[in-house]
Amino acid sequence: MTGKPTPTIEVDPSLPIAAEAEHIAQLIRDNQVVVVAGETGSGKTTQLPKICLLAGRERIAHTQPRRIAARTVAQRIASECGVDLGEFVGYQVRFTRKVSARTRVKVMTDGILLSELTHDRMLSRYDTIIIDEAHERSLNIDFLLGYLKQLLPKRPDLRVIVTSATIDTARFSEHFDGAPVVEVSGRTYPVDVVYREPDEGEDEIDQITSAVEEIVTTSSTGDILVFLSGEREIRDTADAIDALGTGLEVLPLFARLSSADQQRVFAPKAARRVVLATNVAETSITVPRIRYVIDAGTARISRYSARTKVQRLPIEPVSQASANQRAGRCGRVGPGVAIRLYSEEDFTGRPEFSDPEILRTNLATVILLMAQAGLGDIESFPFVEAPVTSHINDGVRVLSELGAIHPRKRHDRLRLTRTGRMLARMPVDPRLGRMLIEGARRDALATVLVLVAGLTVPDVRERPAEFQQQADELHRRFWGGVPGSEPAPEPSGAEPRRHTAHTGTRPEQQQTSRSPEGGDFEVLLNIWTYLRTKRREMGSSAFRRLCRSEYLSFVRFREWEDLVSQLKEATRELDLDTTGRGAMPEVLTCLLSGLLSNVGLAEQERAKKQPGKRRPLTEYQGARGARFAIQPGSALARSTPPLVMAFELVETSRLWARTVAAITPEMVEQVGGHVLTRTVSEPHWSSRTASVQANEKISLFGVPIVAARRTNYAADHPVEAREIFIRSALVEGEWETRSKLIAANRATVKEGEKVTDRMRRPDLLASDDALYAFFEARVPSEVVSGATFDKWLRRTPEDQWPRLTLDDVVVNPELLRPSDFPDRWEVGQHKLPISYVYDPGAGSDGVTVTVRLELLNQLDDATFSWQVPGLRRELATELIRTLPKSLRTSFVPAPDHAARALEWLADAPREGSFPTGLARALTALTGTVVTAKDFDPAKLGSHLRPTFVIIDNGREIARGTDLDELSERLSPKVAEKLTRSAGGIATTGQRSWTFGAIPRQTSVAKGVVGYPALVDEGVSVGVAVVDEAAKADRSHAHGVRRLLTLTNPEPLKWVVAHMGRLEKLSLADSAYPSVPDLLADAWLKAGEQLASEQGPLAEVRDAAGYQRVALAVRQECPGRTLEVVNTAAHALAEVTRARLLAGSTQAGRDVSVQLDNLFFNRFISATPDPWFAALPRYAKAAVARLEAAPANPVRDAGLQAQVDEMEDLYGALIDAQPAGPLRPEVEEIAFLIEEFRVSLFAQQLRTSVPISAKRIRQAIRQAG
Repeated sequence: MTGKPTPTIEVDPSLPIAAEAEHIAQLIRDNQVVVVAGETGSGKTTQLPKICLLAGRERIAHTQPRRIAARTVAQRIASECGVDLGEFVGYQVRFTRKVSARTRVKVMTDGILLSELTHDRMLSRYDTIIIDEAHERSLNIDFLLGYLKQLLPKRPDLRVIVTSATIDTARFSEHFDGAPVVEVSGRTYPVDVVYREPDEGEDEIDQITSAVEEIVTTSSTGDILVFLSGEREIRDTADAIDALGTGLEVLPLFARLSSADQQRVFAPKAARRVVLATNVAETSITVPRIRYVIDAGTARISRYSARTKVQRLPIEPVSQASANQRAGRCGRVGPGVAIRLYSEEDFTGRPEFSDPEILRTNLATVILLMAQAGLGDIESFPFVEAPVTSHINDGVRVLSELGAIHPRKRHDRLRLTRTGRMLARMPVDPRLGRMLIEGARRDALATVLVLVAGLTVPDVRERPAEFQQQADELHRRFWGGVPGSEPAPEPSGAEPRRHTAHTGTRPEQQQTSRSPEGGDFEVLLNIWTYLRTKRREMGSSAFRRLCRSEYLSFVRFREWEDLVSQLKEATRELDLDTTGRGAMPEVLTCLLSGLLSNVGLAEQERAKKQPGKRRPLTEYQGARGARFAIQPGSALARSTPPLVMAFELVETSRLWARTVAAITPEMVEQVGGHVLTRTVSEPHWSSRTASVQANEKISLFGVPIVAARRTNYAADHPVEAREIFIRSALVEGEWETRSKLIAANRATVKEGEKVTDRMRRPDLLASDDALYAFFEARVPSEVVSGATFDKWLRRTPEDQWPRLTLDDVVVNPELLRPSDFPDRWEVGQHKLPISYVYDPGAGSDGVTVTVRLELLNQLDDATFSWQVPGLRRELATELIRTLPKSLRTSFVPAPDHAARALEWLADAPREGSFPTGLARALTALTGTVVTAKDFDPAKLGSHLRPTFVIIDNGREIARGTDLDELSERLSPKVAEKLTRSAGGIATTGQRSWTFGAIPRQTSVAKGVVGYPALVDEGVSVGVAVVDEAAKADRSHAHGVRRLLTLTNPEPLKWVVAHMGRLEKLSLADSAYPSVPDLLADAWLKAGEQLASEQGPLAEVRDAAGYQRVALAVRQECPGRTLEVVNTAAHALAEVTRARLLAGSTQAGRDVSVQLDNLFFNRFISATPDPWFAALPRYAKAAVARLEAAPANPVRDAGLQAQVDEMEDLYGALIDAQPAGPLRPEVEEIAFLIEEFRVSLFAQQLRTSVPISAKRIRQAIRQAG
């Protein structure tokens, strides 16, 4: 003997179970399983272990659903047996073990017994197992019942006693194959149940206040217990009852209530009370003095959604069993009354029992333990009620999410990973255990331990109903860090007695406008640091007063500290280092490893705040389609982090995220890689990286973590990447590299393209597929990028490189004839570069000839109309097809006639343009007369008309298909170029002949001829080199004319002195800015006339020739100038008469236009001879017309129509002329039309030349 007290094994005879003790003992001897049903107060919990001992059982395991029950039950049994706790009777709960080798009755939570299965699958330590309160159907209870059913056949000596309230005992009996049931009565009184269906328009609070008033009116004793669904309903109802003025003490009772407020419920005072409670008062708590129960019939029931991974708390009607339990609360001290605020029909229509926890919770823990213990698949496990398949699958998915199990096929057995085996040994939820493991991996376990413990215990922050604002203000300090030591002002309206002196300090407050980096987790850490610091600084009593004054629970903090110590011990057993603290990003990453299902992405569109209204909540897209918002009390509620994780998602009025922190996509990728979904799309070649890139989208359970990111496509898809590399980099040439092989291959492909473009045979160019096949057969499979290609080339001999030849690039290269498509076009001694483009419909399609600017005046458009030999047959064919139908029918089929024509032209001398030659050939071969004008070149395809690119100093300055138009348009640039190239010939600003001899032409470059000429600069002259001889002659004549006015005396004063009065008057009405301007222009004209009488002005090329002309002009100039002025004056006088007669008639309008075209500013010098002398006659003819028109307007209109016809023809001719001065033969036609007007409207004035419409048409044709 050791001196220990001898236990006394006796059944308390005062308890109802004593009457059945012997019967139960016999059943235990005779049956492996016995079900004992009894209400609260029957004594089954404390007496059954002693009955088992009396029945001869030796080692008894006695489970309780809650830790506090395990401790108190063990203490009670030990007390009744007269032994010290921990010896004969002991207990074990999470992190606390008080047993010895002599312990025969071990009270424990059901979770402890469950964990023992991992190392003692036969439960060989025990011969008797009591599963108490089995009606609660917790997850652990159901698992134990299922396991015991499997174990009993293997342990015939084992006895199992299942205790339950009188709820569904038949189910337990059936589970154990008809085990006997013993029912034990409890200590209860009759309860009268009354149903009160709400009246129309009456809400729940109205029903409750009405019932309370009725009870108070009809009875003066007995407290009232009201069952409600949640805290908010309790507070609203409390306000309503207080407003009744009944004098009742109103007390709330719910799980989150502070311990002090809970204690008020169990320590009643003299006053009558109304206790407003949630369903916690149904069975686990007995409220004293209750005589009346008011049951709203609802409760918040925790339900886990396998779809959204959310533990919801919806308000649901309670089951019949729960409603009966509630009613029974008022039958403990005497007869009671239960008022149900719903109809009896509603009651009878409800389910008989509440769903067991296994049907509405996450099964990950059970699956983990079963896998660790090797107990088989959960699908085949004999649960009392098997969980639904979706919940089982969800539990497996959770373990997969945590990296606890290996990937498996559908029917494979679960295999735990190293992480999974560690999780199975941890006394915490798998998600929390995963955080601890990651904390060790990231050297942050010390901090993670504190947070995991803090998340496990109830929140240390208390929010008494009457001091919520003050509590929130004090708690908000922790958002900005750990409060300092400076005292803070007392919150307004705070409870006066909460700040009684303890150590002379007050709670510190810090206002912060920022959100903490670690969100609500950092806030929790700040609270821990703060309380730990204060506890070291203060005495025990002072610290408790501090906690109370700052609405922090001392008891919960102590539990927090204990749990941290216990978790440290548990992690040390797994050889995890608990010293590392880690930075906040690392800590958050550790927490995230267990919360991957609770990640959310903020919606991009955030509603704007409306004036006078709260800002709308930011919606977050959560896993598997869930949508949630951050709970208003969170430190992050006023911010909008783009990506968050939450410790829990709870659905009440909506889905809320509680305990939240902002995270980054990088964190998710670090710990969630095994469950991330990576979608790679749009693979493409990137010339910048010389690799195949793709857009990668990463999502976590449907939440887009990375919307679009570049990724190396070859990492996961090497075969596809190789194909893209070959096609894009090697075939299509989209790789900027210095590789000489790539450069050589591209040059070969370019040469092949040029050849096929020239022939206009793209079908002869090897297809991309053919080139791909070439490279695919020669490039090894490991080459997927530029880098791998270069690496391969470096180790491969050059003769084995995939080098292209023209035969690889061009199909049937024997069809190529270089002479048909030459590289250069020979024109005289010039060889003009030719390029070819095959791009039908584009302006660059066909042949392009490059011409240097200075050569432009040397080329003839007719030369290029013959096209290159390779296109000549097609050109002939298409020209034939443009013939008028009357001719075209004689040349069918066109290709045959084109071929014959080309054969004829090959033997004939080339004369003129190709259309001219083709017309000659067709006429000679068929006898059908064809002229060049019968063809319509405008209908030809663009590739049959050469494009000319004009370059200057290697830079393109113009391009087009009309060589004549280009020559005219660029004539000033050509002249400027020639002038610059001519060296010393060019000059400017001269007022006398200082040039020496000016040659008629000069060579300015190899094969390039220019034509030097004087240039009229207005107040001076210069010398320039012109690109055409005719232009040079015209410019030179104007220059000589101007120089004569600069070197001879001005005769204008003399001219004015000798003019008649009428002539002077006439000069005032002209288009010249002033009379002096007119006189100066007349002097210019007179000099030109006099000089031309000495010979062509273009022939005046040296000083001697100029002096001879200048002398002749000087002698005759005054008189000739007077003649010119008088001619102009006479004409202007008639013009004035005509304008007075014009009016607004048709004839008047036509005459006005006619006179504007004849008598403009500078008309004197601009009108060529001999037409200048005819100007007075043209003006007189206009007057004669206007005088005659009113008498016979019809005749005038008919004559006008004849003139209009000629002017239309002439207008078309003008439009076809290149820009610049008109050729003399074109300009002369305008004066022929004036003579035609004279012949029609004033025949009496006679014409200077024979004139008719026919003659004018002929002149227009010849000029065209």
